[in-house]
Amino acid sequence: MRKEWKKITAIVLLLIIIAGFFIPVPYYISKPGGTEELAPLVTVEDHPNNKDGSLSLVTIAMGKANIYTYMTAKFLPYHELEKDSEIKYEDETDEEYNVRQMQMMNESKNNAIQVAYKAAGQEVKVTYDGVYVLSVMEDVPAAKVLHAGDLITEIDGHAFKSSQEFIDYIHGKKVGDTVKIKYKHGDKNEEATIELTAIDKKGTPGIGITLVDDEKITAVPEVKIDSEKIGGPSAGLMFSLEIYSRFQKDDLTDGKKIAGTGTIDPDGTVGRIGGIDQKVVAADKSGAKIFFAPNDPITVEMKKSDPSIESNYDTAVKTAKDIDSKMKIVPVKTFQDAVDYLEK
Repeated sequence: MRKEWKKITAIVLLLIIIAGFFIPVPYYISKPGGTEELAPLVTVEDHPNNKDGSLSLVTIAMGKANIYTYMTAKFLPYHELEKDSEIKYEDETDEEYNVRQMQMMNESKNNAIQVAYKAAGQEVKVTYDGVYVLSVMEDVPAAKVLHAGDLITEIDGHAFKSSQEFIDYIHGKKVGDTVKIKYKHGDKNEEATIELTAIDKKGTPGIGITLVDDEKITAVPEVKIDSEKIGGPSAGLMFSLEIYSRFQKDDLTDGKKIAGTGTIDPDGTVGRIGGIDQKVVAADKSGAKIFFAPNDPITVEMKKSDPSIESNYDTAVKTAKDIDSKMKIVPVKTFQDAVDYLEK
């Protein structure tokens, strides 16, 4: 009898342990990921990679927490617990979050191409295709029509040159007015009439979407970037350096393994990113000798909001010291800062 009870108890305990892996908690866990060389991901027509060294982006590994990983993350260095609300927008679905990440990557790639081609004296043209829908508010008329990933090309027969023109047109109307839109859902061209709603407490009229410009880049020679498995905007700086390097006679890497991070604007400004400490750890483990870190300005307002805030560069330097890394941390505010460092 006792043996049977022991078996039953063991089975119950085992089931409880297994269930723990599938019980979600409202947190994500992020930790140092790895580096990925950009040369295999970037193709510039008639301009192959001739570097002896490499330029690499740096990744952060992120996933949903369960009971066990939540507890483990509490004790492991450079493992961060982040609430769902810190990762996703309010009421944002997983699908909308993934769409937003992919669109930010596309925007980052477009900016990187513009910056690199202009710096290298190459031909590049930007074409505005419409408004890309990142997410749709719940309980608004548009929610019955639009989905994350749709592309709005016209409103009331008007095509726009930027999302700001689109927004200004909508704000010129009233809550309850209707607009006729043309949009693309996947490969299908669709039309719909949507009633405008109040999108804030002030009663501002809107469709009820978060949006971003959808742009197409035409570059000569042609450039392609394979980023299907990469989300977010933080690889922008490194993509721009990889593309720019293809037009240089000298090896910008000087045979070294170089990693880095930072968003890139069309004017070449390098922007702040999240998880800089985790990326320093990942780059160091991969054997990188040089790491580019955004030297982003910290304003008085930012300090008031968060007294502990510091620039990405300052955090990167502290992290490198903490893990006893020999990797050189290089501060950059612009694309040109990184180029100047490499050329020296």
